[in-house]
Amino acid sequence: MDAEVDGRQEGYVSLEKLVKDLKDGVGLTRAKAAAALGKLGDKGAIRPLIEALQDNNAGVRNNAAFALGELEAKEAVPHLAALLNDPEEWARKSAAKALGMIRSREAVGRLVLALEDPSYIVRKNAVRSLGQIGGATAEKAIERAVADSHQMVSKMAGEALDKIRSGRPQA
Repeated sequence: MDAEVDGRQEGYVSLEKLVKDLKDGVGLTRAKAAAALGKLGDKGAIRPLIEALQDNNAGVRNNAAFALGELEAKEAVPHLAALLNDPEEWARKSAAKALGMIRSREAVGRLVLALEDPSYIVRKNAVRSLGQIGGATAEKAIERAVADSHQMVSKMAGEALDKIRSGRPQA
């Protein structure tokens, strides 16, 4: 039953089954359902995934956030931005990453604040997302992140700046 078929868990082929598992399953089942819903690509999964951001299981919140990014669920942006304050770093990391996947300009301010997160993993993903979104505010924040104390964050900031600057028309 755990074999993967086209990126989906065998037996998890319908939206209805996945949503039922997301709501009623045990922790691991809910987490797997959240991940599979993102891969399923059905926009009908957005509302249940947004609700799953409140799950008491951090793995479910983590997978639901990433799945919402995969679905490019713009309506999830305020919920994902709120998840940047989650007590679990992996949920915050996935929220930061998802906001970049969605390319949400309205989340730039929250992502800039995430550059102060104690977890370098969260900061690194906030930098990546700011680079994906772009804009003057994002660029200024990334410039500051180049000096981050963690090498992975400063490296990602350099790459993000290159991406932003190479996307500009040449004067």
